Amino acid sequence: MSWTITAEHIDGLARGAAVLGTGGGGDPYIGALLARQALADTDVTVVGLDEVPDDALVLFVAMMGAPTVMVEKLPSLDEVVEPVRALGVHLGRPVTHIACAEVGGVNSTIPIAAAAALGLPLIDADGMGRAFPELQMVLPTLHGVTASPLAFSDEKGNTGVLQTVDNSWTERIARVACVEMGCSVMISGFSMSGVQARESLVADSLSRCIEIGEAIARARDSKTDPVAAAVALLHGRELIDGKVVDVQRATTTGFARGRARIDGAGDTSITLQFQNEHLVAEQDGQVLVTTPDLIMVLDGESGEPVTTEALRYGQRVRVAAAPADERWHSAAALAMVGPGYFGYDMRAHRFDGTISTGGTETESGVLSEGNEPR
Repeated sequence: MSWTITAEHIDGLARGAAVLGTGGGGDPYIGALLARQALADTDVTVVGLDEVPDDALVLFVAMMGAPTVMVEKLPSLDEVVEPVRALGVHLGRPVTHIACAEVGGVNSTIPIAAAAALGLPLIDADGMGRAFPELQMVLPTLHGVTASPLAFSDEKGNTGVLQTVDNSWTERIARVACVEMGCSVMISGFSMSGVQARESLVADSLSRCIEIGEAIARARDSKTDPVAAAVALLHGRELIDGKVVDVQRATTTGFARGRARIDGAGDTSITLQFQNEHLVAEQDGQVLVTTPDLIMVLDGESGEPVTTEALRYGQRVRVAAAPADERWHSAAALAMVGPGYFGYDMRAHRFDGTISTGGTETESGVLSEGNEPR
């Protein structure tokens, strides 16, 4: 059933999306500012996947680049809508619906701004159910939806449309352009029909973001535990409550890469590895959780999500984990987003403590040959 998103929804949505963004997706405050600006004079109609016509033309709208850069390189509404307009011209037919590539940080709110500015409906769904750092890392890739033609634009007025042989090549070429254009660009692509959208997207993502974000705010207002409220909604568990004692971070090849260590009570310690998003959580040398499952850092008292670029020495934080959409645990999905793809020589440790082995699981805890590191 369709509903209307207004400026009053934005705080909760941005907060919940930053939780699901697993540390990536950019500063939710920036995305919230863009969405509020676009919603100042109009509302946006949000439709469920079952309401999208079979012959619809659905496009993703997103920011591509390093979240650390976007803190200082703010996009404008013109920059957000230009790729959609360019792609509509290239495809030779009107765009009918906007969708989120990911429900993470700014990439949950930028599509709201695009939909408002263009007068188009927004689909209550996304391509991941979380955030991932590379363009091809969406469920539509597993369903044969091509990223290209992909349109991109920057704050200088540069606009391009890219046609490639597959989604991995789209990522590789677009990433080079992104770096040359300042490590942050707006993109639009993954054109799909309503049939393809229903088959490949994660339903009710925006509603879930609002539910999580508002639950954190309610718990804080009622003096109950906001982190516990979020973890319960995510069917997750808390890994550690502690202090950030070390952060190593650098912006390289268009990504924010690094690691952070959180020390808890006694001698407990967790190390997080990230590339825009948190990818691996280890405790005392033992792997607890890996991508594709969700690893989230929240402020220890307020429950506000903490992005990887906002991690600072001395912060009191709580780290939680939760299961990803089950489709991310197929063999093909793990080859695309599992720890081996990012260069970690390990199997994908599932949130529930078992080890994913390309579609099968084992309780043994024995690591054998898996995806080769890049």
